Amino acid sequence: MRLFQLIYSLVIICSIADLAYPAESAKRPNFVFVVSEDNSIHYLSLYGNKLGITPNIEQLADNGLTFNHAFSGAPVCSVARTTLATAMHAPRLGFQYHRKSALATLPSGVKPWSQVLRENGYYTSNNSKTDYNFKVDRKDAWDMSSNKATWRKRPNKAMPFFHMQSLAESHESRLHFPIKKMGTPTKTSPDDVVLQPYFPDTPIMRYTKAQYYDQMRLIDNHVGRIIKQLKEDSLLEDTFVFYFGDHGGVMPRSKGYAYESGLHIPLVVRIPENFKHLIDHKRGTRTDGFVSFIDFGPTVLNLASIVPHKELDGEAFFGKNISATDLAKRDEVFGHADRFDEKFDMVRTYRKGKWKYIRNYQAYYADGLQNNYRYRQLAYDNWRNLYRADRLNPVQRQFFERRPVEQLFNLENDPHEINNLAADSDQAKRLTEMRRLLKNKMKSINDLSFYPENRMVATALNDGVAFGQKHAKQLSRLSDLADTALRPFDEAQQTLVKALESKSALHRYWALKVCSNFGKKAKPLTLNAMPLLKDNNLMVRVRAAEFLGSINAIDPMPTLYSVVNNAETEQALMIAFNTIVYLRDQVGHKYDPEKVKLKFKKGEVYRRVQYLAGTEPNTNY
Repeated sequence: MRLFQLIYSLVIICSIADLAYPAESAKRPNFVFVVSEDNSIHYLSLYGNKLGITPNIEQLADNGLTFNHAFSGAPVCSVARTTLATAMHAPRLGFQYHRKSALATLPSGVKPWSQVLRENGYYTSNNSKTDYNFKVDRKDAWDMSSNKATWRKRPNKAMPFFHMQSLAESHESRLHFPIKKMGTPTKTSPDDVVLQPYFPDTPIMRYTKAQYYDQMRLIDNHVGRIIKQLKEDSLLEDTFVFYFGDHGGVMPRSKGYAYESGLHIPLVVRIPENFKHLIDHKRGTRTDGFVSFIDFGPTVLNLASIVPHKELDGEAFFGKNISATDLAKRDEVFGHADRFDEKFDMVRTYRKGKWKYIRNYQAYYADGLQNNYRYRQLAYDNWRNLYRADRLNPVQRQFFERRPVEQLFNLENDPHEINNLAADSDQAKRLTEMRRLLKNKMKSINDLSFYPENRMVATALNDGVAFGQKHAKQLSRLSDLADTALRPFDEAQQTLVKALESKSALHRYWALKVCSNFGKKAKPLTLNAMPLLKDNNLMVRVRAAEFLGSINAIDPMPTLYSVVNNAETEQALMIAFNTIVYLRDQVGHKYDPEKVKLKFKKGEVYRRVQYLAGTEPNTNY
């Protein structure tokens, strides 16, 4: 009897405790990510563009927080989404190339944070794009990942959830319309469109941009539908709803480019009534604090009372011990752009407040270098045709010409990044500081792009973080060598002579890239570079042909034919064909497809083969 009374008393005490403190699962918020593909802040009324009619997104903002400075880290899907999924910088692990030619492996103990949520009692669903550049089993990361996935399929309605919904109506492919479509009126009048100053004012440009505004209306409709579903399920005030773009886009010079048009994304977080105590912001306000995709995972985990792994690069911007004042003080962000499909590049950016620094490691490649998928858009083709016809002004021509090795922009005065202040003596101190900030960041993460992609894939992808730490000194030396391009040539010359004669293939490789950045100023190094046309390392041969061909010291094509006919990896072939396209299209060397013995049916290399053979025309005319 006494035992029964004791048990009864304990039941009563526990019941009273439950009334005061609901079950932990009921206290945890839900999360919904609504992700529109390929759009920057420039196409929403919420950010000052009256043609971006998005009332449902504005309603989210009325009940939440709008971020004036949110960034994707990379200006393309797979790299940005992998960064989002891991909360780690892509060049640190080796997943910075779009699309991957091989999958990277996360460090030991590190998991996608959706999997961490799942292991901590959350139902996780994804509808449905992943596009990851790392090894992951979807069954571990998600309870359900398909075009049928929804929070409504969780087994227990009391179970907290994280749902990610991708919306494709704003994707680049929606602007791959045939020219005959221009006879179909758009809801947005092309006459009302304001074109960026680097675009020519043509009917194709105006129609394309008007069409994109129409696509954003469709995105907004989907946002409204998702909010309606949450209301129907009586979940809206228990759920943080994040709306954002997966990177910038998708007019020309946005997706695939490390300008603000490619990196600066809209972000609105609706704050639920039942969890507003977790956020030190009033609903319906804005913040100038800088956040990036590396921060999203730690933020969700923090709000869910889960401690993130110490290897993650991001920091939470909501939750315990994070004040509105602290968030507002954040004013720095790192960005990067490497290979996009078959088009190679290496660009790094650092933004601090209104100032942005861009470092172009292969500045001799024009932004407008051929990428088959980009040029399916009529606006791209229209722009290039006008360039070839010499019908563009100097600002409009920039996209198709060599870039400066470094660029400095005051985004407050120059939001379109067209007035480079790097050579302005009044900004010399600021330029030096921005250089330092970027260099320190790249060294701190052991940026793996100082290795050619073929070498990185062969040696680093089993654990990019550990590999970078082990080879930190070598990466630092390569970074310093690359930065000889920032010095006057007469100061850099002896360093380059020594590097061209180095026993290290990587040093020879980078010395040749620096020579190409100097262009004709580096002609005194012609004789030093000539022997490298027969280097034991195929990638060194490519860079030697690239440099010597760019200054018209030789016909580079025989060397490049030999490389592509003997290269053994897809990555090496992509690098060589990129150089061939550059030397043909920008420099004017002749290419003979009969000299190439490859027969490809798919992949990035085949895209180059098609383009060079003239068999990949724009089919939209």
